Amino acid sequence: MKRAHKLLGISVALAVVFAAAVSAHHSFAMYDQNKTVTITGAVKQYVPQANHAEFHVLVLNHDRNGYEKGKDGKVVEYGVEMAGTAQLERQGVSAATFPVGTVISFKVNPLRDGSNFGARVGALARCPVDPATKKVKFPEPGKHCDSVAGMTLNPPDAKTF
Repeated sequence: MKRAHKLLGISVALAVVFAAAVSAHHSFAMYDQNKTVTITGAVKQYVPQANHAEFHVLVLNHDRNGYEKGKDGKVVEYGVEMAGTAQLERQGVSAATFPVGTVISFKVNPLRDGSNFGARVGALARCPVDPATKKVKFPEPGKHCDSVAGMTLNPPDAKTF
């Protein structure tokens, strides 16, 4: 009987710890879910992770003819947290399908602290590449990849950006 109580106590303790870890992992409280920001940039890095994969992009400037520069003169980088790698691969999102240099737009709920990082909201819009010149067709100033003829959305079945 004493052993059964001990096992029950250990089981309850493990369940509480596990539930807390799962609950903490799925909290998006650090993101401002009342605000949505659209970012357009060139992929710098894709970070595959089991729980949440990330893209890190170099942000294009408003005129879409170069990169945004911070007060320090450095190119502005922005990161986006997405679903897990396996789920994204089923949607056609991977390092192979979005190689370094691919120009994409995405919407995020930004971090509350103002850091250049957010949680993805909706689809990824990829700017097209001109097949003849192999150059990216950039959006007009102030616009995003979803406005460029020939753009694609991921997941492929997304209706809107």
